[in-house]
Amino acid sequence: MSIRALAPLFVGDFESYRDVLVLPDDPREAFPARDLITTEGLARLLEQYRRFQPGDDRRALVSQWSRMYFVKLIVPTVAANLVLGHELPVGLDRLEVILGDEGLPEAFRIPHEGEPFATRPADPFDRFRELLEGNFEPLIEGWSLQVKLSRKVLWNNAANYVEWLVRAMAGLGLPADLLADGEHLIEWKRRPDGSRNPMFSPVRYVERAAGPSPLRQRRQCCIRYRLPDLALCENCPHIDRPPKGARLPVH
Repeated sequence: MSIRALAPLFVGDFESYRDVLVLPDDPREAFPARDLITTEGLARLLEQYRRFQPGDDRRALVSQWSRMYFVKLIVPTVAANLVLGHELPVGLDRLEVILGDEGLPEAFRIPHEGEPFATRPADPFDRFRELLEGNFEPLIEGWSLQVKLSRKVLWNNAANYVEWLVRAMAGLGLPADLLADGEHLIEWKRRPDGSRNPMFSPVRYVERAAGPSPLRQRRQCCIRYRLPDLALCENCPHIDRPPKGARLPVH
């Protein structure tokens, strides 16, 4: 079953995320998220994904798959955290992945409903520690080592959706102070300890002479165009100078 405490978040444009996080009583087949970074687990995943998305470029396959993983996990987790002050158990060792018909993440099974923060988080990295340090960091490091895919690409795949979500929630009229840690997560170049923030500035808004302007443009290309039948994203940094062989998106 889905998490009742989070139900008020999933209305309107976000209704499709209502059942993304489920509890242990969900009967669907799942596998531990930790398997995503084992040699055998990743091989099984890519073999299944290739049935629906042809391609031999393992870097592009992982990058494309990761985009659905990140957006599905980020929307309910970040929204619950910011709007309800509710932390969810989404660390890589506590999460199970349920795949859909196309070999992509459909839902995530978590061990319990989570709970409100006992004390107000000190900063965005404290607030999102479970998601960033418990999930994204080991996952991105593992994928990067397995398929030699740039960490910058993978972090941009994740941060892109955080930026989009925070802007979308601001557009709904949510108070700025409620969203402040979400804003800071993508605006602070450094963490409080001085280390680099890999979520920093994932997109830019570019004025253009032709086409949509300003264009919301990712900092890093997700390289999906290296897979058969997939064109550049509409917010690709190469949109005005496509790489050789890349196709432009169809409007």
